[in-house]
Amino acid sequence: MDTGLIINILFIAVIVWFAYMKFKPAKGLRNLNTEGFKAEMTKPDKPFVIDVREPSEYKGGYIAGAKNIPLSQLSGRLSEIPKDQQVLLYCRSGMRSQSAAKMLFKNGHTELAHLQGGLGAWNGNLTHKLLDR
Repeated sequence: MDTGLIINILFIAVIVWFAYMKFKPAKGLRNLNTEGFKAEMTKPDKPFVIDVREPSEYKGGYIAGAKNIPLSQLSGRLSEIPKDQQVLLYCRSGMRSQSAAKMLFKNGHTELAHLQGGLGAWNGNLTHKLLDR
């Protein structure tokens, strides 16, 4: 094997590893389908529901009761999220909510779940008026 081929193989392996680390699910994060997400929202111990999309996306429609804390602002707003309450996360497709879960786990949150497939999988109603952030 020549050196160029070995370097190319190593380069591809590093790219695959970085992609895997970026997109792997957060360990301990529960994936909920629409029905499971709705069921969690109606439990007596109400969860803290976070829409991690950007404000412009949120204004277009969100799940009633959700607080908009965009992923881009999450690290600066961690104090707004209770650690003693279950947290439900969602976004448009489920990718940003997984990233948010990783950040919350690192910050000491333990009861996290997200809407698998995001709002793209949601079959419930959406609210269209803007709530306070």
